[in-house]
Order: sequence, then structure tokens, then C-alpha cells
Amino acid sequence: MTDDRRTTGGLAASVVAGAAVTYWLPAVSLVLPAARRSLGVRAHVDDAGAVAITFDDGPHPRGTPLVLERLDRAGVRATFFLVGEQVERRPGLAREIVTAGHEVAVHCHRHRNLMRLAPRAVRDDLDRAEAAITDATGADPCRYRPPYGSLTLPALLEARRRRWEIVLWRRDGHDWEAGTTPQRIAARLLGAARGGDVLLLHDADFYSAPGSWQRTVDALEVILERLTAMGLRVASLEILPRTSQGNLRTSR
Repeated sequence: MTDDRRTTGGLAASVVAGAAVTYWLPAVSLVLPAARRSLGVRAHVDDAGAVAITFDDGPHPRGTPLVLERLDRAGVRATFFLVGEQVERRPGLAREIVTAGHEVAVHCHRHRNLMRLAPRAVRDDLDRAEAAITDATGADPCRYRPPYGSLTLPALLEARRRRWEIVLWRRDGHDWEAGTTPQRIAARLLGAARGGDVLLLHDADFYSAPGSWQRTVDALEVILERLTAMGLRVASLEILPRTSQGNLRTSR
């Protein structure tokens, strides 16, 4: 191989590697606060005396109604990041979330890692998810959370184009794991929790350990009691101020 060919091949490999890094770079916002700030990604609420509770992967025919019951009993509001294909199967349940006073937001249509999807596939997935949620609930979602928290450049640009705020989390209860318990979920979620945190739970087990929704339901009452004991309120994401990244609404 000539020096010219080696040079050309090296440049091509560098271009491909650079493109891949650019494509996947937003994913670091899950763990780096500085990246979140630079990309306009939120994982907190602007209230040092409150936390926000969020649920992913629903609606679920058994988990979601029980979660709604627990939240209603405590008088708190949450945000549900819904999966379009599950909304299409249970539109009435998605409407119940809104009727109960909670916010619905976009998670995806099919629960796939965006790292493996081309830009067109990302756009089509979000189109379908948005349509399913709006058709079922009448609500116009203004927030987005990618599956697994893995944000890519196409998803970031699509969210900006739609004026959605991207919301991740600072505390994860790992309620999706097999073998966990309600006590472990509560301890993991709140062990180092502080005011301003966005908390992540799941009201469905479609993409996680079978039956995990039941452990989440059982943990939720403990979590709400401990938050009260810690002097922390539960705030809705809907009280967040307007930012350049989303067409945000105020609390009902």
C-alpha cells in the first residue's frame, strides 16, 4: 500500500470516527451536569425544597392504575413519559393519567436504544409517539426523555425542532431490575436525594424484569412517606419556567 493510500484511508477513518462521536456525544448528558447545561437538557427542578417524580415505559394495565391511586392518595402530581405503542393499545388508560391531573410526555414509540437508529428512524419514531399521545389524551406533549436516557444528536435536534424540553433524571430507583425489593428501590432512589432532584421510576414492565411494576407500586408509598420526613415536597415538572428548549406550560 502506498503512502497516499494509507493517508487517504487514515483520513476516512478519522472522519467516520469523528462523525460517530458527534452523533453519540449528547449521551454524556446523562452523567455530566456540564453537558446538560451546554445542551439545554434538564435533570432538576428549580426548587431546593422539592423533587419531581417521573415514570417511564407506560401506560401499563396493572401498574399505571395502582400508581395513579397511590399518587392521588398522597395528593401529588407526576410526569409520565409514555411509549406510543403502549398508548395505542390502551388509549383510555393514557387519558386517565391526564384526567387525574398528571402530565404526559414523550418517551418513544418503540422502546429502542437511539444509538442504533438512523436520523430518519428517530424522526419517524417521535412522529408516531407524539401522534399516539395527542390522539389518545388531547394533550400536546412538551417534554421528551429518550429510552435509557441515551440522547443522540438526531434526537436532540428533533426535540429542539418540536420545542420539547428534554428531561433526564438525577436519581434512579433501579426498579426495573430483577431481584430488587421495594425497600431497595426506596433506598437507592432517596439515599443521596436532595432538593431539586428529578426522580426516575417505572410504572410498567414491558421492557424490564417481569413484575417489576408491582415492586414500584409497593415502593411508592414508602418513597412518598420518606420524602415528607426529609422535608421535601413533590413538585410537578409543569411548574418549570419557560426556557429556550421547550414550549413549557404552567401548572394547572
